[in-house]
Amino acid sequence: MEESGSATLDDAAEVFAQVRPRLFGIAYRMLGSAADAEDVLQEVWLRWQKADRSVVENPAAYLATTTTRQAINATRTAYARRETYIGPWLPEPVDTTADPQLGAERAAALEVAVLMLLEKLTPTERAAYVLREAFDYPYSQIAEIIQTTEVTARQYVSRARKHLAAEKRKPVSEAERKKLLAAFLAAAQAGDLPALEQLFASDVVSYSDGGGVARAARSAIFGPATLAKVIRAYQPFFWTDADIVFTQVNGELAAVLSRNGAVYGVISFTSTEDGIDKILWMLNPGKLTAALPTD
Repeated sequence: MEESGSATLDDAAEVFAQVRPRLFGIAYRMLGSAADAEDVLQEVWLRWQKADRSVVENPAAYLATTTTRQAINATRTAYARRETYIGPWLPEPVDTTADPQLGAERAAALEVAVLMLLEKLTPTERAAYVLREAFDYPYSQIAEIIQTTEVTARQYVSRARKHLAAEKRKPVSEAERKKLLAAFLAAAQAGDLPALEQLFASDVVSYSDGGGVARAARSAIFGPATLAKVIRAYQPFFWTDADIVFTQVNGELAAVLSRNGAVYGVISFTSTEDGIDKILWMLNPGKLTAALPTD
């Protein structure tokens, strides 16, 4: 009997391992946190072990449904927790060169800036959008997963698309992004005010997530001149002995900063033809683990 039970659990583990990348992709996009996504997957695994798997016709669909529903609940809790977060909250960056499967099916709803916009949706709207845009689930299945009608599921996705489209701007090419990032890093390290201001769009905004632990601006900073002055003020200590590596974070180019082998920051940004319009500084040490390059 023990061997049979062990074999059954081994089968369950094998099935779970096969679909785990997709489950993580759903949970991470829902929560914007690799750590919280792992917590959700741990709970899903425990439920999968206890489930009557003999009656589950489609294990992948069952696990995706369980993951999404757990993530919806976790998102509600996370939203409430972020109301008392110290300073701006940014999604936890993930090094997608180390975890290419995260964006293997579709890179949609993965970029840090998009995850920030998704924070403005309800958890159920966010789930519908993620399932459709990132994983191309049919609306009938989305409706079943989030426990609504197919018409409502379509409305959720449509509203989310319109919301994101209203705030997203046409990005520049990857080559141009690399040039902008290199130019920004050079100007920031030098504390070169004119060079910084020339790189910024007129409505540039900067968000720094220090979580009350790392030294960081406690509120958003707006405008080229103001932002350039703040960056120069931080220049003497922030860039000293910094080692900078370019990598793919959430599917987009970013800079990982380390000092004496310890990562202390990840910088990403969005840009248009007018220049850099949003800079995101992840400085909270508790949210840097998933962004570490593996070499």
